[in-house]
Amino acid sequence: MDKITKAVKKLTAKERQVVKRILTQLANSNTTGLDIKKLVARDDIFRVRKGDIRIIYRHTSGSVFILAIERRSESTYRQ
Repeated sequence: MDKITKAVKKLTAKERQVVKRILTQLANSNTTGLDIKKLVARDDIFRVRKGDIRIIYRHTSGSVFILAIERRSESTYRQ
């Protein structure tokens, strides 16, 4: 099981619905209404914030790669 699937299983049903909606929007390149911020010192890595949930992703040449889905904590942005 990959880390994204594992992270999603830890979420509540309501949080899973929110994550699914956000991932659908990212896949369709529809970022309207999303709180997106570019991470410092990286040109192609961004995060979406929705409540305590953070989705960290890489956007390159029209493709979106999900790197992490986590609840906000002190270690969320560390690798």
